[in-house]
Amino acid sequence: MSLRIARAERPLADRWRHVRVEPRGATRIGISFRPLQAEGLGLVPRAALSALLEHPYELVRLAALWNRMEPAPGVFDFSPLDWQVDAAESAGKQLILALGAVKNFGYPEFFVPDHHLPAPLPEGSLVSEASHPELLRGALAFLARVVGRYRDHESVIAWQVEHEAVDPLGIEHSWRLSTGFVKREIEEVRRLDAKRPILLNGFLPMSIPVAAQQWWRTRDQGDSLSLAEEAAGIIGVDVYPCHALGAAGGWTVYLDAQEHAWRKRARRLLERAGAQGRRLMIAEGQAEPWEAVATPPNPSGRAMASCPPERVIENYNRCLVLARESGSPLDAYLFWGAEYWLLRQQAGDDSYLSAFQRILASD
Repeated sequence: MSLRIARAERPLADRWRHVRVEPRGATRIGISFRPLQAEGLGLVPRAALSALLEHPYELVRLAALWNRMEPAPGVFDFSPLDWQVDAAESAGKQLILALGAVKNFGYPEFFVPDHHLPAPLPEGSLVSEASHPELLRGALAFLARVVGRYRDHESVIAWQVEHEAVDPLGIEHSWRLSTGFVKREIEEVRRLDAKRPILLNGFLPMSIPVAAQQWWRTRDQGDSLSLAEEAAGIIGVDVYPCHALGAAGGWTVYLDAQEHAWRKRARRLLERAGAQGRRLMIAEGQAEPWEAVATPPNPSGRAMASCPPERVIENYNRCLVLARESGSPLDAYLFWGAEYWLLRQQAGDDSYLSAFQRILASD
């Protein structure tokens, strides 16, 4: 892992046109769609999803956001997810539905309705069935509603339970879900639908310092990838090779992964999955900037250093090459950041979408 200081913005170049695209073989391609991120970028979510669905990939991951679907006690509304499912099905896509309940993908990654959590979760604590029985009961009831609503949809090929299930919630919070809490959710989803696999995803540390920090914070019960290997039908890996640590005066400090820094654990994951006949996918492959702000910047005629458009292809290539070298092909690769591509296109820059199209056009 390289720690470097750089200007966050750089001139927009056309290197993405010339980067070789690795052949994907049987690996399916997809995206995650975040309506809240689309709103945050100033896009119209329905129009954004419609535009993204025009491209010829196979999978879409959608999120059931608990506080959006249960806005008040006794009030449940499927419409925030129904329109996304309907649009994706009409476009012929297969779906992975991320159920939550407590955590789900997309900032702020925490979507528990206030009426199910009268007090904030204590920082530094392990949230378990014993410490928060009412929260677990509410979560199980939510999972039951969502699975019951969509299990008859043939387009749904997997359920995701929680998001980076037993890791701390980003840098904002230090509480964690216990493995017992998450396993109760898994049991409930399997009881309701035994035929579809469950996806559990986890963040892959891209450096020794980050891996050490993750180990220390999760040492009592293991991290989310360890739980995924133990309990999931599909192991989902979240890969972010470059992200900002902080910024001041136009300069930004980045952690930028080098090839040797993260390959060892990734290779072990792939080899174990292959030996056991397990499915493993890249649940989130970085394809938008991760800067020192929550919303990725959109500078005219320039690109952000953490993920210029060529990195969309390069990050994808890294994962496919490692999978091929490990003898364990990836089940799927889901790009993270598709809403940002539309923002760039709206501002006159087609390079991110065009980089994605190059991948789709490759064999």
